[in-house]
Amino acid sequence: MVSDGQSHPRITVAEHVQSLAAVRARIAEAERRFGRAAGAVSLIAVSKGFPPADIRALAAAGQLAFGESYLSEAAPKMTALADLSLEWHFLGPLQANKTRLIAERFAWVHSVDRLRIAERLSAQRPAGTPPLQICVQVNISGEATKSGIAPDQASALLRVVARLPRLLVRGLMTIPAPSSDFETQYRAFRRLADLRDRLASPDLPLDTLSMGMSADLEAAIAAGSTCVRVGTALFGVRASFG
Repeated sequence: MVSDGQSHPRITVAEHVQSLAAVRARIAEAERRFGRAAGAVSLIAVSKGFPPADIRALAAAGQLAFGESYLSEAAPKMTALADLSLEWHFLGPLQANKTRLIAERFAWVHSVDRLRIAERLSAQRPAGTPPLQICVQVNISGEATKSGIAPDQASALLRVVARLPRLLVRGLMTIPAPSSDFETQYRAFRRLADLRDRLASPDLPLDTLSMGMSADLEAAIAAGSTCVRVGTALFGVRASFG
């Protein structure tokens, strides 16, 4: 590692390539171990807290989907990386006064948990662009400090959001209470998968389960995740930049 002149080390390009290969190997092994089809689980690199150079290094190694949680941080990075064909996923809590740029610049939003936010994203998505792909965030562990709708309210929200123009509802997202125990992790993720199975229909297939991060992606894949959101295992310990 090299220093960037601040209090935290910067990962080199070679280390980024190694980290990406290691995470991809973890995903492939979990797919094999838990009977998932090869390539069934996609990877979103969570780049919040890291500068454009780190994203560019991963992109050079073939990673094109990146997740951000703060618009004020994401927007300048998206501008700096506009020469790359990246797919941007918004992962963080949504504020009503920030929806326009999210609707205009992101391909996915994983954190919709209120109708008002969905309505604003729909109204502000530019005409002529592909639909904004949406996951409804579910607070599967019932934590007071977590965003997300209660599981028993997800059906009603999904039905209404699915009717909004310029949005495409793809599935559900969750961030369960942290645990180092595999079975505890699995049970939380399986609750979201079971909820998806109950709510899916031919008109609303809900083909996406956005769940699993650096510390629990194996349990998420075992439970049915279709995309994992990985930051620390790719970039190292998160720190602000500027």
